[in-house]
Amino acid sequence: MSAEWQPDREWKPDRGKETMYRFSRSIYRELAPKVIEDEREPTGCRNKQAVLDACEDTIRRLTQDRRYFARPARALFVDVRMHFPIGDQLRVWTVIDRNIRLAQGFLERLPEGAGLEGAPRQCRAHTRKGTPCQREPLPARDYCPSHKHLEESFDGPEIPLSALELPPTPELHQVGISA
Repeated sequence: MSAEWQPDREWKPDRGKETMYRFSRSIYRELAPKVIEDEREPTGCRNKQAVLDACEDTIRRLTQDRRYFARPARALFVDVRMHFPIGDQLRVWTVIDRNIRLAQGFLERLPEGAGLEGAPRQCRAHTRKGTPCQREPLPARDYCPSHKHLEESFDGPEIPLSALELPPTPELHQVGISA
């Protein structure tokens, strides 16, 4: 199965949340039969609910904060793996990884500047009074022109490794410790 999202129809802003929950529900439907039931729980649904909640939380965070969510598949796997037998964990990882890649592919194809609800994106900064900035961020950025100085950049000069090494000290060599 290809890990590419194939649109069945045109994306519409009002269908954004529904579409994203499709990914979390797909993960849950494939994994639910493998969940270990808790014998102490009378209904036997607590572990399945925990897996469903973890799936939805991961997809929600992926949609809202994907730039700072480095490894969503790994995070979800760590959250749910305790609910599965050891022998099924490779299958659990495969299902999670495939569906997260599909969700990421879908998110990459969204129109630029639109959130899932169709509302324009908002700057991630807060004003001095503590209220969220209402301006739209720059393209492919998280901050508006007023707050662009808050954007992380790694364009500074690189420090050579030799400059970080400490010179040998005679006191340490006498004891047998090297820096």
